[in-house]
Amino acid sequence: MRGAEVGYRWCGDEFLLSLSPRDPGPATGPQRGVAKPITNLPLFFYSPSSLRRRASEFRGRPFLTLSNLRLYLQTWSRIGGRWRLEEESLTSPEAKQERSAMSSSSPLFRHVSTSIVKPPPRPRTRCHLTVWDLSMFNAFYIQKGHLFSTHLLSRLTIADVVDLLKTSLSAALLHFYPLAGRLITEEAVDEQGKVTGIYVSIDCDGQGAELTHVVADGITVADVLAPSSDVPSFVRSFFRLDKVINYDGHSQPLLAVQLTELADGFFVGCSFNHAVGDGTSYWQFFNAWAEIARSDGAADGLSHPPVHDRWFIDGSGGLPIKLPFTRPEEFIDRSTQPPLYRERIFHLSAESIARLKARANQECGMSSISSFQSVTSLLWRCITRARGFPAEQTTHCRVATQNRARLQPPLSPDYFGNSIYAMPATATAGELLAHGLAWAARLIHETVAGHTDTAIREKVAAWMAAPVVYTMNMFDKFSVMMGSSPRFDVYGCNFGLGKAVAVRSGTAHKFDGKVTFYPGWEGGGSMDLEICLEPPFMSALEADEEFMSAVSPSPVLQWLRDLADSRDAIAASTL
Repeated sequence: MRGAEVGYRWCGDEFLLSLSPRDPGPATGPQRGVAKPITNLPLFFYSPSSLRRRASEFRGRPFLTLSNLRLYLQTWSRIGGRWRLEEESLTSPEAKQERSAMSSSSPLFRHVSTSIVKPPPRPRTRCHLTVWDLSMFNAFYIQKGHLFSTHLLSRLTIADVVDLLKTSLSAALLHFYPLAGRLITEEAVDEQGKVTGIYVSIDCDGQGAELTHVVADGITVADVLAPSSDVPSFVRSFFRLDKVINYDGHSQPLLAVQLTELADGFFVGCSFNHAVGDGTSYWQFFNAWAEIARSDGAADGLSHPPVHDRWFIDGSGGLPIKLPFTRPEEFIDRSTQPPLYRERIFHLSAESIARLKARANQECGMSSISSFQSVTSLLWRCITRARGFPAEQTTHCRVATQNRARLQPPLSPDYFGNSIYAMPATATAGELLAHGLAWAARLIHETVAGHTDTAIREKVAAWMAAPVVYTMNMFDKFSVMMGSSPRFDVYGCNFGLGKAVAVRSGTAHKFDGKVTFYPGWEGGGSMDLEICLEPPFMSALEADEEFMSAVSPSPVLQWLRDLADSRDAIAASTL
């Protein structure tokens, strides 16, 4: 490559190499293969053997940015230590999704075992579903999980971890027994024998949850974190039941856990049926499971036992609630077109968030704008600007809003089930960008404040009058959706294996404009934002001065440096 300028990039499991026109490369041999010229900039892609020889040579050197790499792309993807060639047109969403989609059956992942974990015996019961539960049948399973490093767990083997998770999961399912059940559908029949509707509930007979052990060859904790680039595509393979909808819980487990063994750590990913519970219930279960694991499997005395008395509005006509359908095809909608998006994690420090909150409240002349509302306002404005909407375009900011504390009397904070609405704040793109951060924050604040007991009951009554099962296409392309909460006790999930390094999620409920909030790893009011946007919109957001000025360096970077230093010190001491 004499006289050539070299550009290359590692994107998770992908390697791209470019050469400048000054060196067209050899005409023959394994390094031939020139892509179509793009503004006179040919692209070269090494053969498997050549890449293996040169991988260490390229990693860590500067990357020559290719501004026009959009018409045609060839990449080598490393799978299980082997390399394969994939081609795609960047203008084809189908090709993009096909390339990035990876399942647990891929050569990158080796299946070790799958077992059904059952709770100790208990009386069989039936769990009736509320309007909030029944409306979730078309949604996907919640997919969240924790990344752990094993560098401090020298005394534990992965077999020990599997045994710990299995034993404690069985005990946890005794408390969270709906997760060990299956959905069951029964027909409603009138006096003439005509089917007038269906009843769907959870048959809590201890059928069990699924626990799978998988090995991800060659993937490290640092590969998963990818703190300065997009979330690697292989992360989706850390979760079971991908693209399975909640109504499939008739035959699929309502809870599926996958332990993915990494080169220097492991990932515990949970797929949790969204008709059984919402994000609050998910993290309640995850923390209770971890609490039992820390107690050597003792199931007694949970600090926050679940409350299984599901809420039904007065005058609902008795239980169970009847859906006005005669067969599933009338309300089940399986999306066949996967959305195209890039996914990145952005970190906001507690200090950055405090400045946003102070600015929003000062400009509004208020003191009640929350940190969450201030950050949401920033995201709504910046994503709208990145999308380049015309001034007259109406846009919505939908905020996942809890019902538990807003109902009168309030539900228990430990209520296990769904109790949430996506509340929309509405403005035109022109209004949003002309008025500034505080104006948008106040609009979001007023939308959430208006979600009262009366408003909730009106929504429930309207659903009872005309039941509907939500579909994913109800979220329009001009909206942003704020999901999850930075208040969830994400890093309190201590299984006795040390603090998790990071939290990641699967493909469920991801689309252009979806933002998921997590508390920051260091705590103290910091946040991590998991943002999904179409590629050009993400590029525009990364260049947005207002947004990027609020983004902070991730503490994970320092954690990775400290980990590397400790490993170097250990290696040096053995010489």
